[in-house]
Amino acid sequence: MKKILVTRRLLQSNEDRLKDLYDVKLNSNDELYSQQKLIEMSEGCDGILSALTDNLDEQTINKLPDSIKILSNFAVGFGNIDLNAAKKRNIIVTNTPEVLTDATAEIGILLILGACRRASEGIEDAKASNWKWSADYLIGKQLTGTRLGILGMGRIGKKIAKIARSLGMIIHYHNRSKLSSDKEEGAIYHKELKSLLSVSDVLSVCCPASKETINLINKETLEYLPKGAVVTNVARGDIVEDEALIDALNRRKVYAVGLDVYKGEPNLNPGYLKHKSAFILPHLGSATKETRTAMANLAIDNLEEFLKTGNCKNKVN
Repeated sequence: MKKILVTRRLLQSNEDRLKDLYDVKLNSNDELYSQQKLIEMSEGCDGILSALTDNLDEQTINKLPDSIKILSNFAVGFGNIDLNAAKKRNIIVTNTPEVLTDATAEIGILLILGACRRASEGIEDAKASNWKWSADYLIGKQLTGTRLGILGMGRIGKKIAKIARSLGMIIHYHNRSKLSSDKEEGAIYHKELKSLLSVSDVLSVCCPASKETINLINKETLEYLPKGAVVTNVARGDIVEDEALIDALNRRKVYAVGLDVYKGEPNLNPGYLKHKSAFILPHLGSATKETRTAMANLAIDNLEEFLKTGNCKNKVN
C-alpha cells in the first residue's frame, strides 16, 4: 500500500477516504510543520498532500526523500512550491482548479460590498450601540454604475464579473490576452495595466501570484487609480505592496480596501489597523464545507491518478 503524508488536517470525510486508499500519516493536531519536520515526516512516503501554508522551496524539496514522487497541493495556487526544483527531482506538482471558483468569487463580491459600504465601521458601531440615524451617517459608495476593474480574468475573475454585472457595475479587465467576445460578455479589455487602473473606481485583484505579478500593485501603479478608488484582493497577498497601499489610504488616494489575503498571513500589517475603511477577512475564499470537501477530494483524485498512471491532468510542472 502506498504511503502518503498529509501536512494539514482535512475534513473528516476526506481523511476517511484517504485511510481507505493509503497508509496515511495524518496531522491530527493541525500543526504547522516546520520545513525540517516536514522532511522528516515524509520519510518512507510516496507522496505528500500539501497545503498553501507549507513552504516547499528549493532547499526543502532537495532534502525530500527519493521516495516522494508527487506533491498534491490542496489549493488552486502553487506559489508555495518551487516548481523547477520539483521538476529537477522528477516530482510532479498538482493543484485543485475549478472547484473553488464560486466560493472565492462570493468572497470577492463581499470584499467589494464591505469596502464600498463601510461595513467594518458599521459592525463596530452596531456592536457598541454607538450610532443613531442621520442623513449623512456612514455614507458609502454605491455599486450601480461604478466601474469595476478586474485584474486577471480567469475563472474567478469571470465569476466576479458576472455577479458584479448583475449589481449594475460596468466591467473592465486586464489579462495576459483578450478573451473572445462571448467570454467577455460586454467587459472592456485593457491591454495595459495602466489603462485598466485609470478607469477602476473599484479594483478587484484576481490574478495568480507569479514572478511577474509580485508587488504588481505598488507605489507607482496605485497612482494610476482615480482618486478615491477602492482596492480589493481575493488572489494572493504577494501581489499587493502593503506599505504602498497603506500610504495610499493615508493620503486618501484610496478610499477603502477589502482584503481576504495579505502578506505574512496571519500577521496583518499594523498600518491597516489605523483605518476604519479597511475591510479585512482571514483568507476565507474557499471556506465553505462544499468547497473544502471538493478541494480535498480533487487533491486525493490527483494522487490516485498519478499513482495509478504515472501522470495527472492537474499537473502544473
